[in-house]
Amino acid sequence: MSTRERGDIPTARRVVVKVGSSSISGENAHKIRPLVDALAAAHGRGTEVVLVSSGAIATGMPFLLLDERPTDLATQQAAAAVGQNILIYRYQEALRPFRIVAGQVLLTAGDLENATHRENARRAMERLLGLRILPVVNENDTVATHEIRFGDNDRLAALVAQLIGADALVLLSDIECLYTRPPDEPGALPISNVAFDDDLHGFEFGSVVVNSVGTGGAATKVSAARLAAASGIGVLVTHADLVGEALAGDDIGTWFEPHPVPSRSPITGVVRTG
Repeated sequence: MSTRERGDIPTARRVVVKVGSSSISGENAHKIRPLVDALAAAHGRGTEVVLVSSGAIATGMPFLLLDERPTDLATQQAAAAVGQNILIYRYQEALRPFRIVAGQVLLTAGDLENATHRENARRAMERLLGLRILPVVNENDTVATHEIRFGDNDRLAALVAQLIGADALVLLSDIECLYTRPPDEPGALPISNVAFDDDLHGFEFGSVVVNSVGTGGAATKVSAARLAAASGIGVLVTHADLVGEALAGDDIGTWFEPHPVPSRSPITGVVRTG
C-alpha cells in the first residue's frame, strides 16, 4: 500500500532505507547492529526492506592506513574495493541472529540510464525480495568515475525506490529533522511536514557537505525526497539513531507527502549528478 503519512510505514509492503557513511563507519561502526535490529523488526512484520548503504570507502580507509578520505579517484576505488567486502560482512554478521541473508547489489549511474541494465537490476532485486533476502545497495565505487556518479546515495536511494516501486523511503541523517535553515543558526525552525506542492525556495538547506568519510547534507536529502515524492513515494528524513521509531511509524522527522497523482513511468534519461 502507498504510504500517505508516517503512520503508514509499519504496514507498507516495500520500504527503502538509506544510511550514510558517517552513521555506520569509523567510531560509529557499532551502530550497524541497532540499524539491523530495526530492519529485521520490519522484515519480521512482512515488510520487504531494501537498504541503501554508503560506507565502502570509509570502511576501507583504515585498512589502507588512510587517516582521511582520499581525493584521487584511484585510491577511492581501492578503498571501496576493500571496504565493500568488509561492510557487507558486517551487515551479514548483524543479520545472522535473525536468519536473514543479505544480498549485495552494486550499481552505477549507467546501470539506471541503460534500459537493459536497468531492467536487469530491477529483476534481480525483485527476485531477492521474493526470496526474502535483504538487498544491500551501494554505488559501485570501484568502477564509478567522477563523471558517471550519482553524486550521493540519497539520490541513489530515491532512484532505487522508484525502480522497485517502493511505498516509502527513509533517509537517515545526523539530525532528527530538517530545519528552515542550518539548525545551529538563530531562527532555525524544525520542519515536520512537506506537502507535495510546497514551495521550499525560501528555506536555507545549505550546499552539499563533504566530510572526512562521505558526501551529503540537507540539500541532497531534500532533492532526493522531492524526486521520490513526485513518484508517489512517501519520504521520511530523520536521525539514524531513530530508525526503529521511523519504521514503527512514530511522529518524528520531516515527512514529505507523496504526490497524489504520481507518475510511475520508468526511469529514463540522465540520472547522474557528478
